[in-house]
Amino acid sequence: MSTRNAPAVSAPGLLFAVLGLAALLAPFMTLAANRIVAGEGVRAWSMAGPEATLPGLAAIAAGLVLGLPAAWPRLRLAGAALGLAGAVWLLVQGSAALLDGAGDYARVSPGAGFWCLLVILALLMADALSNLAPGPLARAGLLAAALLGLATVLGSGALADLSIFQEYASRKDAFRDAAWRHLWLAFGSLAVAAAVGFPLGILCHRRPALREALLPVLSFLQTIPSLAMFGIMIPLLGWVSDTVPGAQAIGIAGIGFAPAFLALVLYSLLPVGANTVAGLETAPPAALEAARGMGMTPRQRLFQVELPLGLPVILAGLRIVLVQNIGLAVIAALIGGGGFGTFVFQGLNQTATDLILLGALPTVALALVSAIAMDILVDLASPTPERHR
Repeated sequence: MSTRNAPAVSAPGLLFAVLGLAALLAPFMTLAANRIVAGEGVRAWSMAGPEATLPGLAAIAAGLVLGLPAAWPRLRLAGAALGLAGAVWLLVQGSAALLDGAGDYARVSPGAGFWCLLVILALLMADALSNLAPGPLARAGLLAAALLGLATVLGSGALADLSIFQEYASRKDAFRDAAWRHLWLAFGSLAVAAAVGFPLGILCHRRPALREALLPVLSFLQTIPSLAMFGIMIPLLGWVSDTVPGAQAIGIAGIGFAPAFLALVLYSLLPVGANTVAGLETAPPAALEAARGMGMTPRQRLFQVELPLGLPVILAGLRIVLVQNIGLAVIAALIGGGGFGTFVFQGLNQTATDLILLGALPTVALALVSAIAMDILVDLASPTPERHR
């Protein structure tokens, strides 16, 4: 399509602009007497004086307007970033103003308007990036810039008055322990599943009879609900702990880290093994025939032809496993597995929304960053040279 016939206004950008302005009509923040009771919603222009709110509102409006031109995706990306900066500005100014004179136990939190606006601006940014179609190295740079900006905002203490950061301030050590436990559950189970699943996938590729017997079993494990799987692990590892000498000494017990870790490994075997088989089968017959003609042994064909060509599919399987395990590790807290799910279930028991968010938001962020990073690795492993820009 020629530039002359291209639409001047992006249809998604127009939709995001309308939805973004509508989101500003919803309560942008909530003010509550304490951490337990429900808060009262406050709209963006009512949180503080005009000198504090107008810059943020202007930045959000300008960002939504910049998201309209269809032909300038870089401008649309900059508009999304400007809108996010305006939303953060309103949070900073609004939290200080609302807490002034509200009492020692008062809490302020982002409201529905902020969360809706955050999603809308994130979608605008994603749409602009899809039009730009940056290569993996450019995406890695954008991801690093986004993480640096987030770290700068969080490290500055500008949002310290928000209720979720007050929950964090009273649980710093517990949060650090939960973060390490969550990472061990997600990445450790991925590593074990890869160590077991790769050889199984190679054997299944070489022996169709083994594939027909093993993959249905692994598929069946995927159909077991996560709570049921964790429940099955409790008596199983409890028996191992009681009967096997030295099992308790290395941390094997009916509840805690071990059953959660084993359940995640079992969930991970199918994606790793099946994608390994699928990746190895992507090698063109002509390439395999040429390798045989060159006198390559089966081992050489595997490591020099089949695995390099199938690496993108294999990495895609690891991406599925990683994002899946980051989410499932939250449920592991129900059996003492730790992780961010500890705060989620504590918050549910106490009806403390911000404590729930203290566990949920890092989980979402970790899953999102992991998915983007794995997508970058998949593209880097792709043999298509034009994508390496």
